[in-house]
Amino acid sequence: MKKSIYTAIFTSVSALVLAQTLPQTILKTDNERFAGAASDLLILISKEPAKGENYFYFGENYFKRGALDKFQNSDLDSAYIYYTKGVELNATNALNYVGLGKVLLQKNKVAEAKTQFFKAASISQNKSAEVMRRTAEAWISTDNKNPDEAITQINNAIKLEPKNPENYILLGDAQLEKNPSDGSGPIKSYQMASTLDAKSVRGILREGKLYQRGRNYNLALEKYKAALTIDPTFAPAYREIAELYFLAAQNGKSIENWKKYLELNNSDYAHYRFMSALFKNKQYPEAIVEYENLKKSNFNNLYLERIASFCYYQMGDKTDKDAYTKGMTANNTFFEKAGPNFKYIADDYKYKGFLLSKIGKDSLGVIEMEKAIRMDSSIAGDIYSFIATAANKNKRYDKVIIYLEKKDTAKMDNNDWYTLGKAYFFTAQTKLLEGINQKDPKVKAQKEIESMPNFVKADSSFSKLIKKNPSWPTAYFWRGRSSSNLDPKNEKWLAKPYYEKVLSLVKPEERTTTYKSNVIESSEYLGDHYFHAKDKAKADEMWNTVKELDPANPKAKAYFAPPKPGGK
Repeated sequence: MKKSIYTAIFTSVSALVLAQTLPQTILKTDNERFAGAASDLLILISKEPAKGENYFYFGENYFKRGALDKFQNSDLDSAYIYYTKGVELNATNALNYVGLGKVLLQKNKVAEAKTQFFKAASISQNKSAEVMRRTAEAWISTDNKNPDEAITQINNAIKLEPKNPENYILLGDAQLEKNPSDGSGPIKSYQMASTLDAKSVRGILREGKLYQRGRNYNLALEKYKAALTIDPTFAPAYREIAELYFLAAQNGKSIENWKKYLELNNSDYAHYRFMSALFKNKQYPEAIVEYENLKKSNFNNLYLERIASFCYYQMGDKTDKDAYTKGMTANNTFFEKAGPNFKYIADDYKYKGFLLSKIGKDSLGVIEMEKAIRMDSSIAGDIYSFIATAANKNKRYDKVIIYLEKKDTAKMDNNDWYTLGKAYFFTAQTKLLEGINQKDPKVKAQKEIESMPNFVKADSSFSKLIKKNPSWPTAYFWRGRSSSNLDPKNEKWLAKPYYEKVLSLVKPEERTTTYKSNVIESSEYLGDHYFHAKDKAKADEMWNTVKELDPANPKAKAYFAPPKPGGK
């Protein structure tokens, strides 16, 4: 790895643009424009290969990029390599010892880190404010934080350079780290940085983040936008705005700002956050594209697998026939990486259950879904609907009824009432059919009686469906069917108003397509009604409709050409 990095330094340099100064390059790193900073640093190193600062700030570029990516890949190791090379080429440059100490802190080697910080202080004779600032930053930017040590270092730096705004930015960060619930000290420090340098976008950004922590989102947004007014290439502001809109569930605006951020910093972690925003915005195929690219770059984050499993399920197999299988793979990977002590959420089990069901493992899926319900009863309704829909496809009407009867009726949607109504209807019809072939009239009558309660429940379900969706012909058609079975001898013609509504709602072009069978059955029933009511004109109208849609319909033929007495 070392060889490849060093080779990269000294090759292809002529193809790069003229390098910026070191301060401008440092600014690019601070602005999270890591690729641009790296290109400039390659040129600086080629020109001054023995200058220690060049290696330190190259190490910083890797370290800060890695910190944003939660040190997913090799950035921490790359930073260590550059700090080490800086020490090798310029042993009297104190900054690279600070860099080594920072990496050691991140690796939980605190004693060794302190040794490096001591070397840096000794070499600089405690007279370098920059060494003090970078040491302070190490104590608040790694997992081994010590805000008190950071504050001591910063106060010493302020004594040496009282008008350097960077001192006050770091002081505010350390104060906030020490007491996260008290923003009074940090805000004064950040405002001091802005006073010393009105164009200090980092100070303005810190003010915004502080307001955001206090849930003053409007003021936070103002600060972020103010920073961009000063420097439109200040990537962290776009990132913070994207996250702010993400919190506010304004996912479209979040995605818009993530795209702007990615133009400046094309990091893996940024793409991961972008993927999260796409998922929240229900742009599942786009989120999966990000997921697959991140997998290719070996981005390692268990939450990536969680989101991917959710996305694959939501995307379904219409655009990708293997989506459910891929979702199951991502879900299994997530659970394997998370382990038994992870704090799971109900959705983890819910989607695991959904995916298992989709790949044909219904019983295992129900077990996972029941785990989800035990964790969060508020999602029970969605799960009951899912199980009922799956059961309905398999004609397991008993399960449909069991699960939808558990659901809060106030939260039942159109599909729930439709599915439940048909489950009651077919359950009743099955009971009715059992009696048709019975020779004993008493048994036959008993079966008919037994079917009635479910026909009543079907009628009630379709009644509720009509209230929720009064313009859907299918709702009236099924209520017509249910009512017809509640009045088997057509003594009251209970189904008449519902079948009439079907005919009134179906558009002319739909009569021969979507609702053809519904129109035929409705017209047959109404044709019978008007025949018995001795309204020949209306009866002819209904039976002509049947004949037009189904020329071979035996009932229509019988109506227009009834058999003659004696069969002649």
